[in-house]
Amino acid sequence: MSNIVVTGAQWGDEGKGKIVDLLTEQADIIVRFQGGNNAGHTIIIGESKIIVHLIPSGILHPGKKCLIGNGVVLDPEIFLQEIDTLSGQGIDVSPERLMVSRKTHVIMPYHKLMDAARESAKSNDKKIGTTGRGIGPCYEDKMARVGVRAGDLEDLELIRDKIHRGLEEKNVLFERLYMMPAVDPEEVFESVSLAAKRLVPYLGDVPGTIQEAGSKGKVVLFEGAQGAQLDIDHGTYPFVTSSNTVAGEASLGCGCAPNELDTVISVVKAYTTRVGRGPFPTELFDDVGEHMQVRGAEFGATTGRQRRCGWLDIVILREAVRLCGPTGIALTKLDVLGGLSELKLCVGYKYRGQKIDYPPQEENGLAHVEPLYDTLPGWQEDIGGVTSWEALPKAAQNYITSIEGLLGVPVTIVSVGPERNQTFFRG
Repeated sequence: MSNIVVTGAQWGDEGKGKIVDLLTEQADIIVRFQGGNNAGHTIIIGESKIIVHLIPSGILHPGKKCLIGNGVVLDPEIFLQEIDTLSGQGIDVSPERLMVSRKTHVIMPYHKLMDAARESAKSNDKKIGTTGRGIGPCYEDKMARVGVRAGDLEDLELIRDKIHRGLEEKNVLFERLYMMPAVDPEEVFESVSLAAKRLVPYLGDVPGTIQEAGSKGKVVLFEGAQGAQLDIDHGTYPFVTSSNTVAGEASLGCGCAPNELDTVISVVKAYTTRVGRGPFPTELFDDVGEHMQVRGAEFGATTGRQRRCGWLDIVILREAVRLCGPTGIALTKLDVLGGLSELKLCVGYKYRGQKIDYPPQEENGLAHVEPLYDTLPGWQEDIGGVTSWEALPKAAQNYITSIEGLLGVPVTIVSVGPERNQTFFRG
């Protein structure tokens, strides 16, 4: 089996955690390559619901090694909380199973303060809908070359110096722009140094571990967060996350060559959802949207915020296919559409008097498109117990083959419910 990249094709929340959990059974190493604890994966195992934000969801499988790559930004407090929670559930989270790249940047307490201060200072029509977890400010420091990296935690004097230098500029902003008290660098150092004692044993050489795995013929599963439309470069800017979420980031975000990425699985929810602000052409405000919200339990795993719901948007999926080059699609939450008399697929947009097949490139252009729909018959059957393609209702099969025809990519995995056993491979 070849190495696999799993990414989201929409605005996140596509069910990547479940697909990664499924594919982990066939992998030896699972590596998270971007984002931070602004993303969450929910895994349903029997009566238990486990939510992870930083640690790869492969940690739930005994014997698998999990890595956190340099493309991730890591909040030490959240990381250690997840370790304690998982350990309390009897899951092995020892350094032998879990590794953090020394090049991974660390979210500092002042990053979270800056994130919250900026968002609260904006008028309601200017808010982006950030989770306030310090992700963006941490990536800013990374690009400004003043960031704290996980490997720095092994040298506390270096950490102290970086904190003092980092707060020289930030304290001016806190005091004079946001009218907040200055942050004491020594208080920050004290809290970070306490976390460092527990975190340092987890530090290691992630690129070297991936290279060694390849030389031994082992399978690596690269786990992405968020979705293609939240990519900092290619998403619906400025309503995006602070990292690159497309498949190519798997190479950069963990330190391996692009030719080590063999298979790309794009996870697609059978309808479309979005959390927070930003344009959403197929959003529904009627009974159908409520049906999706209720049947799909559409609340954010990280924020708890209700997700906006709408018809499946083929236009943004074409963009995801162009950006990520998937070899297959994992279609999730197909069961949620059961009970609807008809289904719609947004197959194009009308924009400035013309039909377009891809999202407009102008900022906020997506807010000014008119969706163009094809209508398909729905199905009434409960498909939660379906375990094969042949057992799906004809209308459900037609829905899937229509998606394949419009995107030119096969649907190779179908999920019909939240449980591990409510998923089957096709082809």
